[in-house]
Amino acid sequence: MSDWSAARYLTFERERTRPVRDLLAEVPAEGIARAVDLGCGPGNSTGVLAARFPGAEVEGIDSSPDMIAAARERLPALRFTLGDLRDRDGAAPDLMLANAVLQWLPDHARLIPALGARLAPGGWLALQMPDNLDEPSHALMREVAARGPWAERLRGVQRDRLLAAEEYLAIFQRMGAEAEVWRTTYYHQLAGHAAIVDWLRATGLRSFLDPLGEAERDEFTARYLEELRVAYSALPDGRVALRFPRLFLLARMGRA
Repeated sequence: MSDWSAARYLTFERERTRPVRDLLAEVPAEGIARAVDLGCGPGNSTGVLAARFPGAEVEGIDSSPDMIAAARERLPALRFTLGDLRDRDGAAPDLMLANAVLQWLPDHARLIPALGARLAPGGWLALQMPDNLDEPSHALMREVAARGPWAERLRGVQRDRLLAAEEYLAIFQRMGAEAEVWRTTYYHQLAGHAAIVDWLRATGLRSFLDPLGEAERDEFTARYLEELRVAYSALPDGRVALRFPRLFLLARMGRA
């Protein structure tokens, strides 16, 4: 798959950053000496992390060279590492943040305990994931993929579904952690239907467009846009409300 685009991702920086602010507001401000932003992207979430815990040593890790370059330019005083978040080395942090990243990785029943095991005693896992595969924005991607001349190449393209909230709570209980799970739906008022396409080009649409040639990408995007115009009614001012559910997981590990 092609590299992520930091510039495209940050087109909607305000909307993408609000969930991490909401998540970290639930973590007590004291007792965080070391914090890691897993899948830090262009550093917008890392900046929120550093501001929330100003006395902490903060680092970010991401597998995208473009994202890491943008994060280093944005926050030159912090340490950013290019790599897989599952392979992160270093001292055990008091807080691991994963903002809108774990939905791209499989087997959460194993992944989440593995992350928790790397925390310092009493440390926090703060996780947020889009929970929007049943929204028109994503269902229509699958429909356009299934109906076009590219159907065979795109068969099965899509990220894995999240577990049920109760399953995440069970994972945390087996880890010996105290946890909270909640779901929030944001309504992002975007400039129009084309803005929904622009939003998703940076994330969910990449999996569908990357296997296609340039002309096919244009055709796929045009068909997808037409479907969006039917599915999303315009507001009186011409903008469109993109409904965006997100799942929040906050857990504190037991103390040694």
